[in-house]
Amino acid sequence: MTDATAGPTMDPVTAWRMPAETEEHECTWMAWPTTGYTLGSTTAEADEARTTWAAVANAVAQFEPVRMVVAPQDLTVARSWLGTGVELVSAQLDDAWMRDIGPTFVVSGPPGERRLGAIDWVFNGWGAQPWASWDHDARIGSFVADVAGAETISSALVNEGGGIHVDGLGTVLLTETVQLDPGRNPDLSRADVEAELARTIGATAFVWLPRGLTRDYDQFGTRGHVDIVATLPAPGLLLLHDQRDPSHPDHAVSRQLRELLEQARDAQGERFEVIGVPAPRTVTDAEGPVDWSYLNHLVVNNGVIACTFGDPNDEPALRMLSEAYPGRQVVGVDARPLFDRGGGIHCITQQQPAL
Repeated sequence: MTDATAGPTMDPVTAWRMPAETEEHECTWMAWPTTGYTLGSTTAEADEARTTWAAVANAVAQFEPVRMVVAPQDLTVARSWLGTGVELVSAQLDDAWMRDIGPTFVVSGPPGERRLGAIDWVFNGWGAQPWASWDHDARIGSFVADVAGAETISSALVNEGGGIHVDGLGTVLLTETVQLDPGRNPDLSRADVEAELARTIGATAFVWLPRGLTRDYDQFGTRGHVDIVATLPAPGLLLLHDQRDPSHPDHAVSRQLRELLEQARDAQGERFEVIGVPAPRTVTDAEGPVDWSYLNHLVVNNGVIACTFGDPNDEPALRMLSEAYPGRQVVGVDARPLFDRGGGIHCITQQQPAL
């Protein structure tokens, strides 16, 4: 069942803290598709991937700098697709899901004297998926940390950035089928995971979801990443993926999660205001029930880069995001090519907080 447990109170001066995504950013990190199933096996598939990654990068660059990790052999082609607001940084890659292969940035210290840290999780291809390769990607966390000038905080926890969401005050959302996945952390208990998240990101309240969306357990899924299920736009406010079509298996998932999350409490000991964001009306594609989600957006300085799907629910969903993030401009990008490859806009981006 979904659960929320409280951990130790952390010293705000010396402890590391993962800021809320709504706090000011220094930049956003991304990775350029270079090989494998993400790039595809045909010229058309490669162009589709590059078009979509470039559209996200160029949209983010309207609001804040973008640093794009690019394999050396792809520097010329990447430069031809990307605008001047995107800086290219060269390193070998297996894939292009920066949220998961990159570090999770944290800060420590009082305002004006903050230090930047970067959690270098263990990455093993989303639980050693048989189709994944990660020799290069497993090194990207420490590489990005070094380029960013951050203090690297090594962790033995197998984890990905898409597997956690925080409110910046100590609350973390996570999923039993990710952090407790036998393919990731077979010997760890819930208490072990909580202790490591307290040490690394300053978590003090742990809201465990029992599972993620149905499609995310298919071949190219993550086995339950929280960042297509729920997010925390402000302390005490939780947006939840709401599949309203009874024919879709996530209809039951949405109902279950709402019931449980309405009983959970955040790091302040308060219950959440849970707002359901309707899923797209499209319920299937050629592979089966979709996991298209408007919650897989990226918050940037003064803006939100949101997933759209050419769907009737795009416009009302973007209006809801505008209400959830007052004062920010919401920009939609067609995310269907991303979801076809197993993720969304939040999955290919990673924010670096400003100091």
